[in-house]
Amino acid sequence: MNPDLLALRSSPFGALKALLDSIETPAGLTPLSLTIGEPQNQPPGFMKEVLKENDHLYGKYPPVDGSPELRAAIVNWLNRRFDLPTGMIEADRNIVPVNGTKEALYMVAQLLTDRTKTEDKKPTILIPNPYYHVYFGATVMAGAEPVMLDTSADTNFFPDLSLLTDDVLNRCSAFFLCSPSNPQGTIADTEYLSRALKLAKKHDFTLILDECYTEIYDQEAPTGILEICRDLGGSVAQVLTFHSLSKRSSAAGLRSGFIAGDEKLTKALLTLRQFSGAASPLPVCAASAALWNDDNHVALNRTRYKTNMDIAERLLSGRFDFYRPAGGFFLWLNVGDGVEAAKKLWKDAAIRVLPGEYLSTTDENGYNPGAPYIRVAMVFDPEIMEEALSRLANSL
Repeated sequence: MNPDLLALRSSPFGALKALLDSIETPAGLTPLSLTIGEPQNQPPGFMKEVLKENDHLYGKYPPVDGSPELRAAIVNWLNRRFDLPTGMIEADRNIVPVNGTKEALYMVAQLLTDRTKTEDKKPTILIPNPYYHVYFGATVMAGAEPVMLDTSADTNFFPDLSLLTDDVLNRCSAFFLCSPSNPQGTIADTEYLSRALKLAKKHDFTLILDECYTEIYDQEAPTGILEICRDLGGSVAQVLTFHSLSKRSSAAGLRSGFIAGDEKLTKALLTLRQFSGAASPLPVCAASAALWNDDNHVALNRTRYKTNMDIAERLLSGRFDFYRPAGGFFLWLNVGDGVEAAKKLWKDAAIRVLPGEYLSTTDENGYNPGAPYIRVAMVFDPEIMEEALSRLANSL
């Protein structure tokens, strides 16, 4: 067995299953799971129509770089969404279509980690704490040293860049950031992203921006890392950004996303995927292109999530350190002890939530920044969310 596997914990959902499956829920209450960031809205109808129109292409092996139409649609969306100049991102140089971003986030750590380094110069990968669990797993399996950067409300739930030492930065091969953040729903501003990019340039590491929630926002559209690159001269060297249709278009089952950025890295990723990655079927490429070309359905999705946040604000304001997240569709609630709260909510209210402790690592002093919190996925229709949050508020 690979010894690196021994350093991995169970996924947060495996840990939750072990925590709750032996607990019976109250009779008469329909169980509701608010654990996974899986949109319950249906994707737009035209997605299915395009899949059907292109179903004759399932008999063809798809190319690993997708279709020209898909790559063009991605570039056009990036230019629209982030106001990029023509030619800054090119379809045949800077884009890697992928089967969702989970596999791609894992794969990029393997690409960026130099396993020949001796132990005292072992590459580091920086990870916000709490974090999306794939960042940690990818780092450990790549043979890099995960450096967990605690976040808190005092730092807008992003790592404090001023605390990074030269030793860590000089060994750094990559820095994972997620904006809007998962699980907290905060947005990294222009100044913060600029500082992070300048650190990447100075210390020669790759800045990885997981921006899969960038189209789910409450008021202001989040700044993207490509806007920072544009304002700093247009180079995307040492930058990779990840986007997906799972959240933007409520199309999690389509398994479609992309990587954009540094040409050397996108070329290397395409080579790596020739050996280890599954290419998206051509009907999926066609449907994905149609989704990236349409912004109207995304605006409707945002309206639905805003309605859910209105409900949360009405029912939870003044409790659990509630704040209205600027982006994404999670609530990050301070309930004192997330594990105990999750058990109580399942036992008393048939509400399943994810303890923040399961999205974080504990340091050598026993501190876990996610321990007081629960993450609540606001992904159902407003009627269901009204019921779920009412039960949550009454139970806790």
